[in-house]
Amino acid sequence: MNKYALMVLGGAMSFGILTSFVKLAYNRGFNAAEISFIQAFLGAVVLWVIVCLSKRNPVKRIELPKLLFTGAAIGISTFLYYVSVKYIPASVAIVILMQFTWLSLLIEWVIFKKQPTVLEITITIIILLGTMFASGLATQQDVTLSILGVLYVSAASLIYAVYIVANSRFGKQISWKNKSAWVMTGSAISILLLNFATLVSDNHFGMELLGWGFFLAFFGTILPPVLFAIGMPKIGAPTSGLLMTVELPVAILAAHLILGENISIKQLIGITVMLSAIIWMNFVKQNRLKNNLQNSSSSDQAV
Repeated sequence: MNKYALMVLGGAMSFGILTSFVKLAYNRGFNAAEISFIQAFLGAVVLWVIVCLSKRNPVKRIELPKLLFTGAAIGISTFLYYVSVKYIPASVAIVILMQFTWLSLLIEWVIFKKQPTVLEITITIIILLGTMFASGLATQQDVTLSILGVLYVSAASLIYAVYIVANSRFGKQISWKNKSAWVMTGSAISILLLNFATLVSDNHFGMELLGWGFFLAFFGTILPPVLFAIGMPKIGAPTSGLLMTVELPVAILAAHLILGENISIKQLIGITVMLSAIIWMNFVKQNRLKNNLQNSSSSDQAV
């Protein structure tokens, strides 16, 4: 597995632990608007400090709307997902969120005319099957879900897919520092505009929220955007979308370790299937890349 794929995996794993800590923050009386905004705002501040301390590399004006749009996508997606877990079980929410796997492939196909490969389609089907078992949804009966919660997380999934495609296509020539800073600025602005009334009227801003904010910012809006900004443009949206499904098993394991939620044998099987599919996909792609390089080298020597 190449380093860029590992970066995307690392960012997704970082995202995976957030849900458990967000639920802990809910127990302390904070709401989704406060949590998502402080997370994005502090992330943007830290990233801009890094930019200011580094060699200046201005971003062209034509790129700014694209980067802010990318940030708005991840900001709104994060907020909607945080809201959804108030209405439906986290295990169900994460299953619906994982639909960004095929949605990102669909967006690439419909908008950019990039038809998914047989490998990508096969891996997507395997991952979705593993997702059903890993979440525990496939083993539950008579599950009653809040329609509002399902709508929130469905919207989050679609917007998350937009983020994956946008992040893999925009700002390829921009340094990861500048790209991450502008993306997170767009995220903070979008969450602020979406929740301005709530943030003003129901705010609990103080040292405790600041502490939660720095923790969530590091794992949610500093580390992942940096890793994604570097890795996604190198491996593309389809592969990135598939790799990011590792967020589900990480979220389930985190819930077990942090919240004490039980993990069934079927869930472990689902997690194993998902991780195996991801490893298989990267193994095949690496072999293809290696063979292409060897064939290219052989052709050059023949000439």
